[in-house]
Amino acid sequence: MNVELPHKLSVLVFLRDSRGRHLLIERARAPNRGCWSPIGGKVETRYGESPHECAARETFEEAGLRAAPEDFHLFAMIAERAYEGGGHWLMFLFECRRPIDTLPAPIDEGRFGFFSREEIDTLTLPETDRSALWPIYDHHRDGFVAMRADCTPGRDLVVHIEERLPGPTPSA
Repeated sequence: MNVELPHKLSVLVFLRDSRGRHLLIERARAPNRGCWSPIGGKVETRYGESPHECAARETFEEAGLRAAPEDFHLFAMIAERAYEGGGHWLMFLFECRRPIDTLPAPIDEGRFGFFSREEIDTLTLPETDRSALWPIYDHHRDGFVAMRADCTPGRDLVVHIEERLPGPTPSA
């Protein structure tokens, strides 16, 4: 079934410090107000911004870290249908290869914290992050995966893997 909703392009950026802790923002606005999540934002399509350029821009705007588009590894694309009933999203998930070791000051969008991967599981997270986003990160951050997810309200979240490429094989 097709749902007539707008399509939006966005990025999420996974940042870590040199100790391996993740930088997350506790969102002060919708969507996901009061929940912890990676930083991110909408791709500025009217300017021809690429997802990599958006990742670099959002990283600077939200976290104050200057990084070039080539500092970001695209590890997932997810087409979300009917997220919170408000729109369809095409999300690009990136891991920044440059560490951020200074906790950014709070911004209008929320406050920041560094968390180990184990601590993240104890935080208030959007349910889609807990059930899909973090497992995607855990299993695919070194490679690449393309997925589609049906997020229609009132239904169970259903995620389908369309394509998966493994990460580099560690040298012996």
